[in-house]
Amino acid sequence: MIFGRRKKPQGEPEVRLVEIRDDMIRLGQLLKLADLVDDGTEAKERIAAGEVLVNGEVETRRGRQLVVGETVTVHGQTVGIAAREH
Repeated sequence: MIFGRRKKPQGEPEVRLVEIRDDMIRLGQLLKLADLVDDGTEAKERIAAGEVLVNGEVETRRGRQLVVGETVTVHGQTVGIAAREH
């Protein structure tokens, strides 16, 4: 797994990139992969509580399919989804 950082305009949070190998990843899986939560139970709780933003909007579906280019934010930490290069 490779993580990177991309600079954002001043005043916006830095986005850490998480590479995925498939065309999509489910929200709960991404939260675990990016170490934004410890386990699936915590992912479910945070999503249900409205603490997870996808592309800046609250997302309450743990199974939401995410694709390259989307961002996910939990408690001020933002990750972006990137394609893993083969």
